[in-house]
Amino acid sequence: MAFDIEMIRKVYDNMPGRVDAARKIVGRPLTLTEKILYNHLWDGTPSKAFGRGIDYVDFAPDRVACQDATAQMALLQFMHAGKSKVAVPTTVHCDHLIQAKVDAATDLARAKTQSNEVFDFLSSVSNKYGIGFWKPGAGIIHQVVLENYAFPGGMMIGTDSHTVNAGGLGMVAIGVGGADAVDVMSGMAWELKFPKLIGVKLTGKLSGWTAPKDVILKVAGILTVKGGTGAIVEYFGEGATSMSCTGKGTICNMGAEIGATTSTFGYDASMGRYLRSTDRADVADAVDKVASYLTGDPEVYANPEQYFDQVIEINLSELEPHLNGPFTPDLATPISKMKEEAIKNNWPLQIQVGLIGSCTNSSYEDIARAASLAKQVSAKNLKTKAEFTITPGSEVVRSTIERDGFIETFHKIGATVFANACGPCIGMWDREGAEKEERNTIVHSFNRNFSKRADGNPNTLAFVGSPELVTAMAIAGDLGFNPLTDTLINEDGEEVMLEAPTGDELPAKGFYAEDPGFQAPAADGSGVQVVVSPTSERLQLLAPFDAWDGKNITGAKLLIKAFGKCTTDHISMAGPWLRFRGHLDNISNNMLIGAVNAFNQKTNSVKNQLTGEYDAVPAVARAYKAAGVPSIVVGDHNYGEGSSREHAAMEPRFLGVKAVLVKSFARIHETNLKKQGLLGLTFANEADYDKIQENDTINFTDLVAFAPGKPLTLEFVHADGTKDTILANHTYNEGQIGWFVAGSALNLIAAGKA
Repeated sequence: MAFDIEMIRKVYDNMPGRVDAARKIVGRPLTLTEKILYNHLWDGTPSKAFGRGIDYVDFAPDRVACQDATAQMALLQFMHAGKSKVAVPTTVHCDHLIQAKVDAATDLARAKTQSNEVFDFLSSVSNKYGIGFWKPGAGIIHQVVLENYAFPGGMMIGTDSHTVNAGGLGMVAIGVGGADAVDVMSGMAWELKFPKLIGVKLTGKLSGWTAPKDVILKVAGILTVKGGTGAIVEYFGEGATSMSCTGKGTICNMGAEIGATTSTFGYDASMGRYLRSTDRADVADAVDKVASYLTGDPEVYANPEQYFDQVIEINLSELEPHLNGPFTPDLATPISKMKEEAIKNNWPLQIQVGLIGSCTNSSYEDIARAASLAKQVSAKNLKTKAEFTITPGSEVVRSTIERDGFIETFHKIGATVFANACGPCIGMWDREGAEKEERNTIVHSFNRNFSKRADGNPNTLAFVGSPELVTAMAIAGDLGFNPLTDTLINEDGEEVMLEAPTGDELPAKGFYAEDPGFQAPAADGSGVQVVVSPTSERLQLLAPFDAWDGKNITGAKLLIKAFGKCTTDHISMAGPWLRFRGHLDNISNNMLIGAVNAFNQKTNSVKNQLTGEYDAVPAVARAYKAAGVPSIVVGDHNYGEGSSREHAAMEPRFLGVKAVLVKSFARIHETNLKKQGLLGLTFANEADYDKIQENDTINFTDLVAFAPGKPLTLEFVHADGTKDTILANHTYNEGQIGWFVAGSALNLIAAGKA
């Protein structure tokens, strides 16, 4: 039986009336996305049509999910909200703090020792406030959510950008910062600008070496890392319905890499099969009663150009396997062109490591198809040329693939099976030799491949592909290898070809796990004590940020003018820094240390205008803060792309940054800045970025008249006394301006004014 089945049935009970009302008000057939959004309005039954990309709308998500790295700060904030229990079903998943190094058992035991304080904190807070707790080793948040909580037509938010994975089961699932999660957990509405809609029509059918991963790798090449910003991507067509549910999840998962608010698919038979296979026949039965409401109206899919803001069409029968990278997930290369591109760009052809798994690709089907290739190593007398690792997505998947013999198959080719956790995908990989920073190539089935992301080495070139393609590449050890056309030389000196991968969509014997790793909360948590040591290096109780003093910000110093790509990894690195995610002061020592200073092209080296010396970014920020001098950060396009981590907003706020002025923002990061009481601004004229000089002092001239739709004027005074006046746009509405005035959104919640 499913978790929270009564909540799910209520969603379906409301759906026909609300969707029919919305269709009448909008005056046309509806996409699936619109049906889900209009069924989750905070005010209930729709009464007006909303403008895409224009109107801010209050929604009522069905549930919240948090992973352990972001849950620490989210729950520390929730403790200030004055609530005795979460208002909607909420779960915490321990998956980020387990470092991959030796093997699953060794690494999990070490993590439980090293992060025991954090795990105990999360367990006790969950127990106290009615939150479901998934223990270390239970699995990666998104795989566990898909197996247990996702349901067609539902709406959820999660404190991880890859929450969007649940779109594979027909949800609108959106990654947010912790402050947004706290709003919903506290029983408040969640605000989102009504998204634009991108339709992706999938024709044909996948076969042979081509996998669902190749669909999103192709889409990323078309839309780039910012092409989906402010939009929800809806997939449809015969190619969509012919694909497995978990394959759909893979596509939605990497939708985060195109900046999309989320991605989703209409309900079909594959979702029904997955629900029943994961012991949720009750959900499948409930779905069947409202199935027509859980996909787009027929007229929409027949004439998509009339209903979507943008339409992309991909023929799966013609789609080629892709490898995307290095250093960005939107540099898409068909496998037939990879050798040519690698030679042209001087990418190292020798593959050092192949890694499969992660939240993106760790389903039973993924592992089964990879295992079918691993079996060919011995059958064809081959030898795997690169290191090879597997990261199962959950204990349910791990137990099942062990029972079905896949883990033994991988062990026979020398593979290492890591713990059911994020591991290398998020930089939690203690890779031997990475500290040497040697130039090398790896291939993986993860979702991101930013510089330093996997192993901390800026010279590791990471390429993203499907698990089956990664497995083949690891066997060959050659970036130029095309398994569709190329042969390998086996140990007998014979030329052999790998046969196309095969694998069951779902386990014939069903899923199995002796202990999935779930801990239910206490029925009454009022007596549960949550203790945070004042001397802890890992956890720190939060103090409210100061409210705005009502005056123009003047005399601010330029902290950094970031050059080029500046993701949340650049702003607040993961990897070894994950251990401080519950301690704002300590984690702030990584603020912007990965960003490139436009004036010297160095990382973590900026000028302290008080001394004239260069120092680390956090050190200079702390110096300004100690002197009572506000500071400003300037950035380029798509600033803050990547993770949902709100630390990338909380750290600047904590260290005295007042505003972030950029050419454009990634959606989640812009919201996080607003929630924490910072000014997130964009250049009205992008060319003004070039006017900003290293020794500038910044004055706001009209902040006292801060209002929706009204640009702000900033005066940049240069060292020689000259100045440039720059106009800055913003997207703040009245409520969001209230967050700024109060010092943060949480301050309003705590004061009972939100």
